[in-house]
Amino acid sequence: MPLITLFSAPKPFTDPQIAMIQRNAIKSWTLLPDVEVILLGKETGLAEAARELDVKHIPYVECNDSGVPLISSMFQFARENSNSDLLCIINADMILMPDFVENTKQAVKLKDKFVLLSQRWDLDITQPLDFSSGWESHLRSTVHGQGTLHRPAGSDFFLFPLSSFLEVPAFTIGRAGWDNWMIYKARKEGWAVIDCTPSIIIVHQNHDYSHLPDGKPHYEHPDTNENIRLAGGQANIRYTILDSTHQLINGKLSRPKLTSLRLTRKLELFLRTIFFFLPETMIEDFARPKRWKKRIKKIFQ
Repeated sequence: MPLITLFSAPKPFTDPQIAMIQRNAIKSWTLLPDVEVILLGKETGLAEAARELDVKHIPYVECNDSGVPLISSMFQFARENSNSDLLCIINADMILMPDFVENTKQAVKLKDKFVLLSQRWDLDITQPLDFSSGWESHLRSTVHGQGTLHRPAGSDFFLFPLSSFLEVPAFTIGRAGWDNWMIYKARKEGWAVIDCTPSIIIVHQNHDYSHLPDGKPHYEHPDTNENIRLAGGQANIRYTILDSTHQLINGKLSRPKLTSLRLTRKLELFLRTIFFFLPETMIEDFARPKRWKKRIKKIFQ
């Protein structure tokens, strides 16, 4: 029985760059030990890619009016067709390496209820990867030389036990908000939110937004507004990796170091809890001294 079931809803394979990126990512998943892969959706070229890469394909996922898969349906089908005790929803442009599985095994030993996430490394990849012997070492070297660690906002995968996230709103995949809600939900339930950025390298293959309507980023898409509504409002989609409760370092869990960014975030959450009746902008001003100092300065000018 595999340790992890990775599941994803890839974009159509019609654009040559997107197709190449997705094949790179999915191929890297199939090379991991103790992992099975499920691809969800009816996008053009997906069934053929699943056969080519020898992974499960489930086309029956529920979609919104525009034909984009819903997170709730993805979770349902992944859970029903998984042979693992751990599920991992992941974007189809993310390259994984064996350290992903190794650190998952460590997390399982340390916590029963948890969600695993991390920051990604952004990298320009313009051709199919050569997965011959030693490809991981070559990619790591390229990432350290040319890649950029993405800011701790936006998450590209969530790994969690089968018994977690049993009820998920009907978010639209590929739009903003749902990933922030995942962290909010875990924090609300008291689960360990484990940031494994110090221990693993996950590689995001850079691309444009030409696959989205008008080529706009996902956070400018109308479906994002619906995701925010389903999440329960703006307050519940402000959670990021900065809100993790633990970090996984050298196989051990530790509390994240209190950086200025984390301190600001803790203050913001505290103020929101105490002064829940205040407007969001006012809470942000209090939590970010530089911002309210500027406003005060303007008042007296």
